[in-house]
Amino acid sequence: MKSHRIRLAAATVTCLALGGCSSPAKPPAPDWDRLADGFLETYFRNNPPFAVYQGRHEFDGQLPDWSEPGLAKWTAELHRLRDSAAAFPIAPADSARRFERDYLVARIDGDLFWLERADWPHRNPEFYTGVLDPNVYVAREYAPAATRLRAFTRYASNLPAALAQVRENLRTPMPRPYAEIAYGRFSGLADYLKNSVPQVFDSVSDRGLKAAFDSANAGAVTALGEMAKWFAEEQKRGTDDYALGPELFGDMLRMTEGVNLPLDTLEAWGRADLERNLTALRQACAGFAPGATQAACVAKAAAHKAAGSPVEAATRQLDTLEAFVRDRNVASVPGREQALVRMAPPYQRFNFAYIDIPGPYEKDLPSIYYIAPPDPSWPRAKQDAYTPGRADLLFTSVHEVWPGHFLQFLHAKRVTSKIGRVFVGYAYAEGWAHYAEEMMWEEGLGNGDPETHIGQLTNALLRDVRYLSAIGIHTRGMTVAESERMFLDKAFKDEGGAQQQALRGTYDPAYLNYTLGKLLIRKLRDDWTRTRGGRKAWHDFHDRFLSYGGPPIPLVRKAMMGS
Repeated sequence: MKSHRIRLAAATVTCLALGGCSSPAKPPAPDWDRLADGFLETYFRNNPPFAVYQGRHEFDGQLPDWSEPGLAKWTAELHRLRDSAAAFPIAPADSARRFERDYLVARIDGDLFWLERADWPHRNPEFYTGVLDPNVYVAREYAPAATRLRAFTRYASNLPAALAQVRENLRTPMPRPYAEIAYGRFSGLADYLKNSVPQVFDSVSDRGLKAAFDSANAGAVTALGEMAKWFAEEQKRGTDDYALGPELFGDMLRMTEGVNLPLDTLEAWGRADLERNLTALRQACAGFAPGATQAACVAKAAAHKAAGSPVEAATRQLDTLEAFVRDRNVASVPGREQALVRMAPPYQRFNFAYIDIPGPYEKDLPSIYYIAPPDPSWPRAKQDAYTPGRADLLFTSVHEVWPGHFLQFLHAKRVTSKIGRVFVGYAYAEGWAHYAEEMMWEEGLGNGDPETHIGQLTNALLRDVRYLSAIGIHTRGMTVAESERMFLDKAFKDEGGAQQQALRGTYDPAYLNYTLGKLLIRKLRDDWTRTRGGRKAWHDFHDRFLSYGGPPIPLVRKAMMGS
């Protein structure tokens, strides 16, 4: 009887997810694939910008319903879908579908944490900023310019109403760092729409389409400018109330990454990794700058800039790194997609580098590795310090492209699981990319050159300090100033970079996932390869790990190790 009720519930929610079914006298047999397909379509309808980034362009120009009723409806929908998936009967021998079910449930748990437990729609502007990014229409050439201009015009037309919902939702006074970052994002986006987007679509000759664009874009620029002014005023009366607290921080790790460990244990991991990397840095500096302090050694490496601009230098580095990955057989390279390097748009310059990778529904499009220039308002010396040295930039390119995010997504887009192709988690993606930095050094990148090793280690120390800052800021009472000091003293960041990184810790408490993911992957690699040839099995481990798409790493561990 209990089994019958489970099947009936699963079939019923499948119909709901698919948008309605007829009422047969006898319910259909449970079909996990139909439920998963239904979940994806429901998810895309409620999160159209996410769908567009996956390559589902029938959703072009649409924005979510962020009204209070809209948020409540989506939250309730996620609970219904989660209950259905969790209760869905899957045979014990069907490990692939059981894994996909657990993957789907984990994704929903993560969304529900940010929607409900953290209450991000009412607390944090970052809940909205990534969703509002229009770069897919501007820089991703998935269709002729006229088609993308039409899509952008729909986006711009919808933007003022969406911004009104954002402003209505956010509680004030908000944390001062939230308002500061949001001001930069929204003012930068207004500038981008006003000064850059029209140039991109200048080749479109349809006068009617251009007139509609001009009108919609002008309205969007005005709305963004007003939003930026609002954040500027909120910054003046902002608070320091940004800490999640230990309980909520622990819930974040459990619900978004499947990690359920005491904070003391997690903090000890981070401190141990920081000390390990500081010890390695002392050894590298002994060969690169004998007798110098660590800070002076790192400064010497940072002063050695690559020839040309960072964009030009990174472009050259990608050819070298791809050849290394292929020659050393670090991991399989599926597909023939390309990664190009471009300067980051103004509204996305709060981190030095990131990559935009077309989703699984796109075909034959390049990924774009974006690099941010320093803030032009900074003094010249501060701008020069912000630009990374040659070795530092090399491992940024490792992280973003070869064999980091770009290679990982080449694998993810080809996994069997439709859930795995679409949803890639924070710790999985950033953990892999950060793991790739140290792994490439271990594989021989740089041929033992101490300056190259310093580039790898400064990236590792940056992530270690992020890890400890996230725990400190959100659970230990650490201030932004104390975090900034740690970035200066332990990660040897420049003043501008330390400021950016410390502020990021307030609104992105999960940025510990770089080091957390790396540590989980290294542990899994050591355990999995121990009985499979050790170092000789790294290639097989990499391919196996990347075959899952991007679920919480504990799920991958269970699948690979049986525990």
